[in-house]
Amino acid sequence: MVQVMNDFVITPDQDFFDPDRWGLPLEAVRSLGDDLYAYWDRCRACFRTRTRDGSAHAYTYLRGQLTMEDRRTFANMGRRLAGDDGQGLQQFASDSPWAGSALFVQIQTDIGNRPALKRGGIVIADESAHEKAGQHSVGASRQHNGRLGKVELSQVATCVTYAHPATGTWALVDAEVFLPKEWFTADFADRRKELGIPETRIFATKPELCLQMITRVQAHGLPFELVACDDLYGRNRAFRAGLRALHLRYAAEIPATTQIYLQEPRTGVPRRRRAHGRRPTRAKVLSRQVAHEVRAVARRADTIWERVAVRATERGELIADFAVRQVWTLTDTGEVQAEWLAIRRADEGALTYVLLNAPTDAPRAELIEQSCQRYFTERSFQDAKSELGWADFQAQKYRAWEHHMALTAAALWFIAEVKLNWRERYARDPELKRQFELEVLPALSTANVRDMLMAVLPVPQFTPEEARHVVAQHLVNRSRSTRSRLFDQRNHEDST
Repeated sequence: MVQVMNDFVITPDQDFFDPDRWGLPLEAVRSLGDDLYAYWDRCRACFRTRTRDGSAHAYTYLRGQLTMEDRRTFANMGRRLAGDDGQGLQQFASDSPWAGSALFVQIQTDIGNRPALKRGGIVIADESAHEKAGQHSVGASRQHNGRLGKVELSQVATCVTYAHPATGTWALVDAEVFLPKEWFTADFADRRKELGIPETRIFATKPELCLQMITRVQAHGLPFELVACDDLYGRNRAFRAGLRALHLRYAAEIPATTQIYLQEPRTGVPRRRRAHGRRPTRAKVLSRQVAHEVRAVARRADTIWERVAVRATERGELIADFAVRQVWTLTDTGEVQAEWLAIRRADEGALTYVLLNAPTDAPRAELIEQSCQRYFTERSFQDAKSELGWADFQAQKYRAWEHHMALTAAALWFIAEVKLNWRERYARDPELKRQFELEVLPALSTANVRDMLMAVLPVPQFTPEEARHVVAQHLVNRSRSTRSRLFDQRNHEDST
């Protein structure tokens, strides 16, 4: 029998819908539950404290993130997966003193142990804001929310993500909640104590937090060759200087108003011109070179553009106009730094500016490719939020936030490992690319892996009798909470 699908003629021996042709063997799907258990077993030491072993709760949490569709709250995960009210799960996430940082280190170690990821990795500094209804959650404040494009009451996560473009791998490897300056004032002292913010935590800007995290992942041996970031970090000269001090290469986006020099300027501390007055101490440009805004450089006649197909993607080829120039910038201490400026012009005319500290003999094609790598952090954030429950987080405490981020990162890395393993073990029919006339076939997505995992680890369905008891237990818990609040309210009124 011959089927016709759009312009394709499908013969029985070349069925496009045959899972085996796509590298999806039945035995691999059936073993996904065992794979998750083995992954959890490898990580379970991260969830133990001196007095308790919370690893069973960690398995419930990971399974909830990976197999539930929505409303991944403590109560819902407890009811659906553990048959309880979720109180133990909440204590594990909000109060248990296990270190989320240990789970991040485990992820970094796992990445370093993968031969396919030894070279070609990048890390990306970025942040993600979540809108909040009140200031009860750790770090919640009126601050810029990039997703909304305005100042709004939000909680901001500063993150370092890992990507390996050649294998299509991405992961979250470290995260810190951003605490605005007001959170370190005396007015917030009680709130800091109530939410369990460590006394050792001091104010740090987002670039400072990300530089601390990049320093950590480098020290733990995470293999990467480039740091990418958007202009919030790229315009920060201290951040770029910090990366250079760590001997790291970067591709840092910068604003259109950034000042650069097209010839190397001569700097130094100027001589005092008058007998009286203060002696100059700050270095300045002493030569006649003039600084230019990068947006003006893009309009110059001597800026040479070329049309470049950077890479093939599932959305088609990434093609844009690029210009690359060697430029010089000034550091905070007035020293001159040689960098490369890569300018990307999209078809609709939008311009993106990236500074790179690559060697002077770096190939132009390499500079262009490295200037386009920030895309992968968006994939990490999208998967974590839409597929793994990052956005379902409702707890308020510092430790709960730390634990939730670490467990979300663990779930994301489990998905990445599955995709990597299947890519290496289960070859796809090479005829598929020819038949679809594609250079790149679609890779397994996080949603694809979750669909298969949910088939082998389905969320249990309640019988009518079980549902009655679950609802009754929920009503009892709500009644107890209401009684407790009323008791506190009456005591407060009596004391006043």
